[in-house]
Formats: sequence, C-alpha cells, structure tokens
Amino acid sequence: MIKIKSAAEIEQMKKAGALSKMALRHVGAMVRPGVSTFELDQLAEQIIRMHGGTPAFKGYCGFPGTICASLNDAVVHGIPNPDIILRDGDVISIDTGAIVDGWVGDNAWTFFVGNPAPEVKALCECTLDCLKVGIAQAVPGNHLGDIGFAIQSLAEGNGYGVLRDYVGHGVGRNMHEDPNVPNYGKKGRGVKLQAGMVIAIEPMITLGTNHVHTGPDGWLVSTNDGLAAAHYENTIAITNDGPVILTQDAQGPWCQLQGGMM
Repeated sequence: MIKIKSAAEIEQMKKAGALSKMALRHVGAMVRPGVSTFELDQLAEQIIRMHGGTPAFKGYCGFPGTICASLNDAVVHGIPNPDIILRDGDVISIDTGAIVDGWVGDNAWTFFVGNPAPEVKALCECTLDCLKVGIAQAVPGNHLGDIGFAIQSLAEGNGYGVLRDYVGHGVGRNMHEDPNVPNYGKKGRGVKLQAGMVIAIEPMITLGTNHVHTGPDGWLVSTNDGLAAAHYENTIAITNDGPVILTQDAQGPWCQLQGGMM
C-alpha cells in the first residue's frame, strides 16, 4: 500500500534527508586512493550518530555496514571491509541512509577515485543525467512508467545497460515502501503519481550487460560481464509545486562527481 505523506510529514522527512546527504558528502570528500571502504563506513556512522540520527542500513535484513560501498563492476550492496582499498582509476558507488525522528532518508552517489577511464566517466555522467530526467518526471498526474521511460531512453540511447533486477522504492517510516520505482518502463503506464508520495529514484546503469549476479556473501551485486556500473539516488517528494529533493543539505545539490561539492 502506498502511504501518502502530508505536507508536515514531508517537512519532517527533510531532516533525515539532510543528514543522509551530509553523511554522503563527508564520505565522498574522503574518497581517495589508499582509503579502505571500512574507513568510509566508520566516518558515515560517526556523522550520522553525532547529529542525532541512526544509520538506516546497519542491521537492515542483517546488513553489517552503515554504507553500501560498491566498486567498479559492483552495482549495489557492497559490504565495507578494511581489506578493500581504493585505487587510482576506481569508481565507487556509496549508498547512505539515516533515520531521524522515525523518518528515513536514502541517497547514493558514484565517486571517482583519482582518474578513471574516460568511458567510465562518461557512464557516470550519463547516469547522473538519468537521475535528473527521472526526477523531472516525478510530478502529479504522471505515472511511474514516465520516470522509467525517461531514464531508460537516455541510458539505452547512449548504449548503456539498465538494471531490471533492482529498482527504486517508496520511502517513509520504512526504508523500503510501496511502490517499486523501475528505471525502465513505458509512458503512461504504472501507478499514477500524486502529491504526497515520497520515492527514491535511483538509476543503476552499466557499461555493458544489464545482467547481474549476487556474490558469495549474499549481498554484493555485480555485473555479469565485469564492466563498470554507476548508481545515483535521491529521495523525492512529489508535490503540486513539482518534485522536491529531500536528500539535500544546507549546502544545496551537488554539481561535481569526483568527491567534490558545491
């Protein structure tokens, strides 16, 4: 069942969104060769707890980390590990979530580690554009299929793969609520969007195949062909005044990919 939020509840959700973005911003600033994904995880947890929040991911269905840290061909759900060290040329997708006053904020970003290959940078740039066009479709009267169609058209039009096995989702008191928000679809199809819906739009786009597999730990999802993937996500409130990005801190939205901020 889709849970419609009031204007007051959406305002309350901004606190969780801002803290989720703050944690992601600080972790992103730490991304560089020689840093372990475990160090990134420790920083995220410190930031979230220091500001009165609770890590949304830690313990969720048994997940052990505060962040998901997924390198290169890993798409999502990478478990932070002190033995996984960032190297020049990597890209890392970091997903963070925070709970504040019972509300969840959920966001992700793909960061450059040093200087990745040009084709990987281009993939990341297109995936970020996919997030933007998806958000633009999140208005009352549109359908979920309009969001998916916009993302799919842009990604596949540039020769990239769009994951089918993993999708966005509703957000609220729980991290995953109805409805599912696919990154593919047809115009005018699916659930009709209405003011008060809050959804996570999160394109997961690949350099090659859109087929993926889960690793031996039961969490890490990687591309079958070993080519790179990118992942960007924001929590969005659908309002009569247009889409509102809830995962946005006081410094405003980001404009750079390489761990930089505005």
